[in-house]
Amino acid sequence: MNIGFERPFLLFAGAVIVFVCFTVSRFLKGAFTLLIPLGPPGGTPFKPPINVEFLVKIIHFLDLAGVFALFIAAAGPIFISTETVWLNRGADILFVVDVSPSMAGQDMNGRSRFDTARDLVRDFASRRPTDAIGLVAVGNDASLLVPPTVDRTALFSRLEGLRIGELGDGTALGMGLGIAALHIRNSSAPRRAVALITDGENNAGAIHPETAAAALQNAGASLWVIGVGGGGEVPIDYVDPVTRIRRTGTFDSRFNAETLRSIALSGGGQYIPAPSADAFSHAFSRIDEGELIIRRSGSINRTRSFQVPLIIAALVMICAARYIRRHILGAFL
Repeated sequence: MNIGFERPFLLFAGAVIVFVCFTVSRFLKGAFTLLIPLGPPGGTPFKPPINVEFLVKIIHFLDLAGVFALFIAAAGPIFISTETVWLNRGADILFVVDVSPSMAGQDMNGRSRFDTARDLVRDFASRRPTDAIGLVAVGNDASLLVPPTVDRTALFSRLEGLRIGELGDGTALGMGLGIAALHIRNSSAPRRAVALITDGENNAGAIHPETAAAALQNAGASLWVIGVGGGGEVPIDYVDPVTRIRRTGTFDSRFNAETLRSIALSGGGQYIPAPSADAFSHAFSRIDEGELIIRRSGSINRTRSFQVPLIIAALVMICAARYIRRHILGAFL
């Protein structure tokens, strides 16, 4: 952010006038000041209870500063900020995130699959400011939490508030993909995509995942399926959002890569295994490259005036000088 002036010549004029007034006042003070001691002859001179000379200096400073502030305000001070404007629309991308308890499995470099997924979605959205990003959560049921939007504040807020188990213990992958297909089919974006992030098999919901995946393909949306983690015993640690009870221990992960690969193929999409944190991050990089859109941008300058605060400050200083002169020094001079 920069500072500019609409009428800079008035700023120069104000500086000259204030300098001249200061110089003249210094000259006149030395040329025409006559010191007359007050008090009885031969006695102790009268001394006011306040430092009059100091107050006079304050008055002069307030007067000059107030006048100069008025000149600055008259010069039209403005804040100038440069903003980036995107000239073309990005893609519409819906992330379908599994929030079943198994996503609490801590096999992503000591972190849970769920927390790692949230961070990666947040980073992905931050890198693609022109894309409309949406969020669907999948548990025993599925729900659209955030429709595709460029409002990152709304997306990140809901993403941060998302909790494991808030939609039950099941995994309704077909319901999640079906909701995504319903909300992305009427999109006018140049590219449309759905990314399913899950570590389990479909065990709930009334829609078969392959049927929902085919609906996505018919809607013209590309499908990415990320299989998080692997099979076997995995440590788990999370707080149940309903009972508020912390659940820890191990669970037997029933990860089935072939099922997830079949879902991806039914939607004409791609399956990406993510058995580790690095592989998980690489999966998002592949989505970023696969849904690449050339972004065109420009810049505009926005201005905001701040004359009013300067005028108020100037009036306060001038009034303060008048008050000191009349009500404080007036009692002693």
